[in-house]
Amino acid sequence: MSLFAAQNLAKSFGGVAAVQGVSLSVAAGEMVALIGPNGAGKSSCFAMLGGQITPDRGDIRLDGKPLSGSPLEFARAGVARSFQIAKIFASMSVRENVQTALLAAHRQIWRFWKPADIQAAAEADALLARVGLAALAEQDAATLAYGDTKRLELAIALAGRPRVLLLDEPTAGMARPERRAAMQLIASLAADGIAVLFTEHDMDAVFGFASRILVMDRGRLVASGSPAEIAANPVVQAVYLGTPDSSQQRAAGLSAGA
Repeated sequence: MSLFAAQNLAKSFGGVAAVQGVSLSVAAGEMVALIGPNGAGKSSCFAMLGGQITPDRGDIRLDGKPLSGSPLEFARAGVARSFQIAKIFASMSVRENVQTALLAAHRQIWRFWKPADIQAAAEADALLARVGLAALAEQDAATLAYGDTKRLELAIALAGRPRVLLLDEPTAGMARPERRAAMQLIASLAADGIAVLFTEHDMDAVFGFASRILVMDRGRLVASGSPAEIAANPVVQAVYLGTPDSSQQRAAGLSAGA
C-alpha cells in the first residue's frame, strides 16, 4: 500500500508546462528513483512534492490524507527534503546544525533559558552516528568536505523523524566510493521503513539501488518499472540515447502515458 502519493500534478510557468499530469506513489520502505534528461520537469515535480511550490492542479497525499501549504507544514506532516546543493548552517558546528533541526522539530526553538549546547545533544549525536559523522560533531560545518556536507543535510532531514524522504541528487559532487556509501546509507533508511523518492544523474546509483524507476520527459511520466524493465524500455532508450527514431518513440510514449 502506498504511503506517499501524488495524482495528476501539473505546473506551468509563464505559459510553459513544466509538469503535466504526473501521478506517482511510494510505499513505506521503498526506494523509488525519478529520472529524466535536463528539463524533463523533475525539479518542478520535487518542489511540488516538498511544498516549495503549489501545483496548478492535482493533489498530494500522505497515508491517504491530503497535504498542502508551506514546506514547514509538509515537514511537520512527515515529509523531509534534501536539495541538489546542500542546505546547512555554515556558521554552526556539525552538532549544532542537528540540534537546531531537532529543536525546530520539537517546536522548542525559542527555549532560550536552557543552554543551547546541551539541548538535544544526545539525540543529535545519535543522528550524527547514524549518518557516519559522529567523529566530526564539533567541527565547523563550513569546513566539511562536500560528501560530509550532504551527510549532514541528511541528518538534519532525519531530525524531524520523517516518514518520507525526498532526496534531490543525493550523490551530486561525490567521488565514486562516496556515492556508493551514500546510497548504502539511504538504502538502510528505507530498510527502516522510510519511503524514499530520489532524483539522480548517476545511473549506477539509480539501477543499483532503486526498487522502481520512474522516467520523466517533457513534463510527463513516460515509463515506470523495475530497473530491468526500464533498461529494456525503447522509449527510455530514446529519451536518453537519442536514437534515430527517438522523436516518434517519445511521442508514442507521451501519448500512451507509458
